[in-house]
Amino acid sequence: METNPTKQRQAFYRDYVSGQWSMSELCRRFQISRPTGYKWIERLEHEGPEGVKDRSRAPDRHPNRTPPHVEQALLQLRVEYGWGATKLRRMLTLRHPDWKIPARSTINELLDEQGLLRKYRRHRRWQHPGSVPVETTAPNQVWPADFKGQFKMRNGEYCFPLTVTDHYSRMLLLCKALPSVRTEGAKPAFKRLFQECGLPDAIRTDNGAPFASLGIAGLCGLNVWWMKLGIVHQRIRPSSPQENGQHERMHKDLKREATRPRPRTCRGSRSFSTSSATATTTSDRTKRSATIGPPTTGSRRRRSTRVASGDPSILVTSRSGRSAPAARSVSSPGSTSSRTH
Repeated sequence: METNPTKQRQAFYRDYVSGQWSMSELCRRFQISRPTGYKWIERLEHEGPEGVKDRSRAPDRHPNRTPPHVEQALLQLRVEYGWGATKLRRMLTLRHPDWKIPARSTINELLDEQGLLRKYRRHRRWQHPGSVPVETTAPNQVWPADFKGQFKMRNGEYCFPLTVTDHYSRMLLLCKALPSVRTEGAKPAFKRLFQECGLPDAIRTDNGAPFASLGIAGLCGLNVWWMKLGIVHQRIRPSSPQENGQHERMHKDLKREATRPRPRTCRGSRSFSTSSATATTTSDRTKRSATIGPPTTGSRRRRSTRVASGDPSILVTSRSGRSAPAARSVSSPGSTSSRTH
């Protein structure tokens, strides 16, 4: 059972005044030492009912305490000018260079104790509503949209590509280079896309500008315009690009094709064309997979060999990978063909 220390001290003093118990018996009954019992009896006899309260354990003197005249000067400047702790400390240092001015945090504590510190109300952070799973059965149901980072061009300016795809067909509907991610540039691009392809049921984006904001429920000018058109705005969870993974995979192909310049050497250009042939969109890979057979049924790689003849520009290509005999493909100068007879 919990007891009140103040009431226990009062009961201890009443029992002591009654004279029925000795000090040793009282201290043993209340489970305190005899010096503690004499201490509370002395306080109650000199201070009365206020003696049962606990005294402050703070030291009477502190070497680092701000002097009263410095506190008074800070409060006067605050009332006169309404400055913050930084300006108050700077002004007091200029006026009294020989004074020991407290730190900025100490001045804020002093103003808070006197009720002169304005506390701004913290804005409520709206919780993310959560993302819905993407399930499409026809085109124009869900359009993933995003900005593919930023690219610095040769003129020193940055390019922000705005991309929009159709989730069902995986078709790239829009790839518009914009100078920024502001709504003024993205809204006309979406307006033209709606005129060409129609309105989707939903648009799926991340929580960055210009698709969402830090306001109430993430509303901004662009997604409010979508809602007025009857388009549902689907936002993925913060720091979860995998929830829009199909669009991010398209960005990987876009970056590989658009940011790698074509090499100038013959060998480099040949390797670049090979990589660019494989760096297609997901829709192209899906369409070609239905027509391409197993690797064993395809044609082998052709290798070109130069014929040891008078014309060095003549090449003989063999399907098996070995150079064909020169006599069967090209006749050397001065020789007669067997079919002339």
